[in-house]
This record gives sequence, C-alpha cells and structure tokens, in this order.
Amino acid sequence: MSLSKKLGAEFFGTFWLVLGGCGSAVLAAGFPELGIGFAGVALAFGLTVLTMVYAVGHISGGHFNPAVSFGLWSAGKFETKELLPYIVVQVIGGTLGAAVLYLIATGQAGFEVGGFASNGFGELSPGKYSLTAVVITEVVMTFFFLFIILGATSKNAPAGFAGIAIGLGLTLIHLISIPVSNTSVNPARSTAAALFADTAAMGQLWVFWVAPIVGAILAGLVWKFFESEA
Repeated sequence: MSLSKKLGAEFFGTFWLVLGGCGSAVLAAGFPELGIGFAGVALAFGLTVLTMVYAVGHISGGHFNPAVSFGLWSAGKFETKELLPYIVVQVIGGTLGAAVLYLIATGQAGFEVGGFASNGFGELSPGKYSLTAVVITEVVMTFFFLFIILGATSKNAPAGFAGIAIGLGLTLIHLISIPVSNTSVNPARSTAAALFADTAAMGQLWVFWVAPIVGAILAGLVWKFFESEA
C-alpha cells in the first residue's frame, strides 16, 4: 500500500475519532433530556476506533493516534521512516475534526466553549485529580491500550476480531479514566481539543504527549517478550 493511501486513512480515522468521541462529550453528554453521560462518551470513543479499524485499518494499520504509532514502532511492527508522517497527519486530521465540531457546537445559541472535551489535571481534571495521578493514569491506560492492540493483532490471535477488542478496550479505558484526566491516551486527540478550549488546556498539553507515548513505548517493549516466547 502506498504511503499516501496510508496517510489518507490515518487522516480520516483520526478525524472521525475526534469528531465522534469529543463530539459526543461536547454535543450530547450534558444535553438536558438525552444526556449520555460519561458512559456514553466512553462508548462513543470506542465506537469511533472500532468502526475505523474495520473501515481503513487494512490500509494504514488503524493507528489514529501518535502513541499507537510509537508503541507499534517500539514493538518492531512499524517502520521508523513512516513514524513522523503518520503523526503529522493524525494531528492534522484530529484538528480538522475538532474544527468541524467547533463549527457545529457554536451554532447553538448561548453555547460556551469551556473545556471543549480537553484533557487536564488539577482544576482542569473532571475530578480535580493531581498531576501525579493523571500521569500515572495516562501511562498505565496507554500501556494497556497498546498491549490489547498488539495482542489482538498478533498472528496467533483469532482472525477478524481485533477491531472489537480494540474498540471495547478503549471504551473500558474511558470508563476508568474520564473522571481523572478526561482520558487522552492519544496526543492527537488532546491537541485537537486543547486548540479550541477556552481554558488553560494548552499549557498542560505536554502531559498528554509525554505520558501516553511513554506508556505506549513500554508496552511495545514488554510485548516483545511475549512474542519471543510464543
């Protein structure tokens, strides 16, 4: 598959992830009659990945997330030369997804941008969790997200079910960690939301690049042990 097709798939996959996941939080989570709450937002993020893994995963590998690209790279399953191009288009796709969401959301009279589904610690954490708690959460959750991805896509795993495991894994991660950090595990998603947030989210964005990438790289390195023993 050509690199241009792979990058196109990553662009649309990350666009959909941000529009669908963050859109559920911005547009639907707090709606008076039909509010979907944290559980609904968690499911929405899982569904965005599940649907796009089956739609374009066969083209690009279905990363839609710089941390996933780093994790697969550290596991020896992704080429170094494609790492930066993937990350660039993921950030661009996510940002444009957030831009479309912003245009939709601001079409409602009296809409206040607020956090715009951004991530944060301290006052910007939904549960007011500390920086330490948020870093631990993001490292551990991203570690297990990559562990699920690597296991579900391994040659010995049942064929055809990886997208379900990955989507449900991301749903579970959100169910656990939305109250702590509003769940990143994805630097592109965090960047996209922070760019439009009416808070200090940009000042805390570094956490949501460093912690997920650390967790992902660790998962890739650990997975090499299991794969070598298989």
